[in-house]
Amino acid sequence: MSAVAPVSVAPHPRTTWSEFYRSLLCTPEEALKVVRSGDRVYIHPGCAVPEPLVDALSARAPSLKDVEVIHLLTMGRASHTLPEMEGHFRHNAVFIGGNARKAVNEGRADYTPIFLGEIARLFSDGTLPIDVALIQVSPPDAHGFCSLGVGVDHTLDAARHARHVIAEVNQQMPRVHGDAFIHVRQLNAVVETSRPLMELHVEPGDDITDAIAHNVAELIDDGDTLQMGIGGIPDAVLKELSDRRALGVHTEMFADGIVDLIEAGVVTGERKSLHRGKVIAGFLLGTKRLFDFVHDNPVVELHPLSYTNDPFVIAQNDSMVAINSAIEIDYTGQVSSDSIGPLFYSGFGGQTDFIRGASRSRGGKPIIALPSTAKGGERSRIVPCLSPCAGVVTTRADVRWVVTEYGAAYLFGKTVRQRARALIDIAHPKFREELERAAHERKLL
Repeated sequence: MSAVAPVSVAPHPRTTWSEFYRSLLCTPEEALKVVRSGDRVYIHPGCAVPEPLVDALSARAPSLKDVEVIHLLTMGRASHTLPEMEGHFRHNAVFIGGNARKAVNEGRADYTPIFLGEIARLFSDGTLPIDVALIQVSPPDAHGFCSLGVGVDHTLDAARHARHVIAEVNQQMPRVHGDAFIHVRQLNAVVETSRPLMELHVEPGDDITDAIAHNVAELIDDGDTLQMGIGGIPDAVLKELSDRRALGVHTEMFADGIVDLIEAGVVTGERKSLHRGKVIAGFLLGTKRLFDFVHDNPVVELHPLSYTNDPFVIAQNDSMVAINSAIEIDYTGQVSSDSIGPLFYSGFGGQTDFIRGASRSRGGKPIIALPSTAKGGERSRIVPCLSPCAGVVTTRADVRWVVTEYGAAYLFGKTVRQRARALIDIAHPKFREELERAAHERKLL
């Protein structure tokens, strides 16, 4: 596959944008005829998956061979990853979602380990040239600009460098501010719809989640700027912050819980050192309540992840608090969060981006938060050594704060002996004796 040039402007510059737009209208089936065997197809991820376009792509499977499909975590079916699609489509996950995990671990799909902030470079420098980008956008405004709505992520970069851009224009996609717009003249086909967006509902937490959240919240001060990852722990942390003041947000992902804090006057961004007064994010994962809140709301700005997740940009936020999760952590502070032993689970995501950015922020606090046990309490997540074949996402030199339901350990500047002691102290009590014995055998205690 050869590199392709970015999409050009309309070939008939004398037509108005609205006339040009009408000339692009077609059905999903007509739009997807442009995909050829051997192409690389990008899909708008998260809650912005253009389902009618993805379904039309899957329907073309019998006539296609070796089409590579690339995207971050997507909601929905991901039918291109099913066993019967082998030979027709091969998924390349730059972050593995639950709907692609089985295909990756069965060898029917690929995983590309990469920092979230660097994925756009793969499109721009020709490492992974995009032939067709499938995106979902809001209706055009009076000037012909469509908002990428709930997900700028890497979609704006993919569209700018794709040979062909097919857009689902959904009447129910919110118009979100920021570096989040694409003009209709940069599109090659348009499929109009009006359908609810896909939603992500966070499972309610339990007593352990609440205890972890409480310990994390103890590290958050008035005026801090927050990055929150995905899952029950970040959601529970937000619920612990109702008594804070003047918090800011600079994050890759914006979820429903932040809306509560904005409406309560807790998140104002008034003390932010970068983008004062604005909530900065790369994409939204949540429910209709969140989507309605961000529609045409100038407080919220979405930007490409190449910006939001740039550690040098993150570090410009004073008092930056980054909260991320882990699968397990060893005595020395090595953090595994993208795999369970040899099985790939998710991806690097933005953890390293934000850990490093917060580390370099004036007054910043990078935090790894995790339950002390796994498998229903049968296994400690704090371990002498990581599981065989487990990958290291955050290195022992990057880790700062580690938090469980039993407390917080600060590892920066500590020896491996001091780290082992600090981590054992926040492990589950029923494993501490076993962990101490293993530490003595390794001559760490």
